[in-house]
Amino acid sequence: MKFEHKPVLLKECIEGLNVKPDGIYVDGTLGGAGHSKEILKKLSPNGMLIGIDRDEKALKAAKENLKDFQNVRFIHGNHDDIKNILGQLNIDKVDGILLDLGVSSYQLDERNRGFSYMGESNLDMRMDRSQKLTAEDVVNKYPEAELANIIYEYGEERFSRQIARNIAIERKKEPIKTTKQLVEIIEKSIPKSKQNNGHPAKRTFQAIRIEVNNEIKPLYDTVKNCIDCLTTGGRLCIITFHSLEDRAVKKAYVEAAKGNCTCPPDLPYCVCGAKSLGKIITRHPIVASEEEQKENSRSKSAKLRIFEKRGE
Repeated sequence: MKFEHKPVLLKECIEGLNVKPDGIYVDGTLGGAGHSKEILKKLSPNGMLIGIDRDEKALKAAKENLKDFQNVRFIHGNHDDIKNILGQLNIDKVDGILLDLGVSSYQLDERNRGFSYMGESNLDMRMDRSQKLTAEDVVNKYPEAELANIIYEYGEERFSRQIARNIAIERKKEPIKTTKQLVEIIEKSIPKSKQNNGHPAKRTFQAIRIEVNNEIKPLYDTVKNCIDCLTTGGRLCIITFHSLEDRAVKKAYVEAAKGNCTCPPDLPYCVCGAKSLGKIITRHPIVASEEEQKENSRSKSAKLRIFEKRGE
């Protein structure tokens, strides 16, 4: 299967990064390199793009898609480790960073990855196939209460407790190893009358995927680390697809703009000496146009927020 991931909010991201021809840019979620290719088109030979992805198949596809460009470095890693990655490359500051936190079409559609609730495959859901924790581990080994909390928090699933209860019952009989087994449990856990808002397994699968890949917990710190890695005037563009992701990004942006100010909110100006790290470019998140949403259904929940670093 060909690795394809139609870049979401492509024009908006490229404009938001405000690409300088000789600058250094990081695509922390390289994927099929749709965003990266457009960044590279704007770079001179003196500029550089660093593409990071934890999916080795994504990196392989990106190398093929970007084979005409010489000024790109490919890194198998996680954007959460951006400071270490840049340190190993002897790079102190960069001019822009892009994070697209969505799952690629390829990952969702590749049967043996276990991301999709359609069809039958092994319960895997790892973006980085070298990590140990899989969806099968989460479903079969997590305590029932913890599983219910994950499904509720990460999936915003109102029937989380019943789903977790039925998972606990079924896994006592035999291990739950396939997506089909899990879908059947979810379907019988949700009343038929409530199964009218998309596929009934969508929210639970999303929640388990987020847990397997630790997508939410480190995000706030990742945003702050990315801002630290920017040069003066550098831009950070982050696309989120989930309310928890968007909340974490928004919170980190607001605190960075305030400089962790501890003054009472009713004071007309800061007196505690906190220094702002920059400014939020997007007062409200940028969303996909109606035209893009029609062409790419996965863009419907996308939100882009942009932050610009100020001088230190």
